[in-house]
Amino acid sequence: MASRAQEPAQTGIKAGVGRLSLEREVHVSNIQEVTDSEFETTVLKADKPVLVDFWATWCGPCRMIAPIVEQIHGELGDKIKVVKMDIDENPSVPMQLGIMSIPTVIIFKDGKPAERTVGYRPNMKGDLKAKLEALIS
Repeated sequence: MASRAQEPAQTGIKAGVGRLSLEREVHVSNIQEVTDSEFETTVLKADKPVLVDFWATWCGPCRMIAPIVEQIHGELGDKIKVVKMDIDENPSVPMQLGIMSIPTVIIFKDGKPAERTVGYRPNMKGDLKAKLEALIS
């Protein structure tokens, strides 16, 4: 679990192994971003389970789970919906859901939270995938 005090916000270019990236820009190409105003339609009224990754650009552990969320999205495909919500840009829904720490991943089924995972942990992918597969009808 991360807090703002742990990592100062910085913008700049970071050189990696064979690539350049902006440190402040965290984009996962295949995962849809959802906003406070879209949440009800996109998540609560969905006709299949929805995994929502609540994150922020300054959160180190959030970057650790991003590839896990991407892999689950790729493996379960059309059986589920996967979205991300930036809690800094969309504070209302996280506040209503009582999200106190990030990363938080909530799986919604029939408009209600079915599973909640807070923080990063080993075998997170296996746990989340098993929970999702149990909810797929």
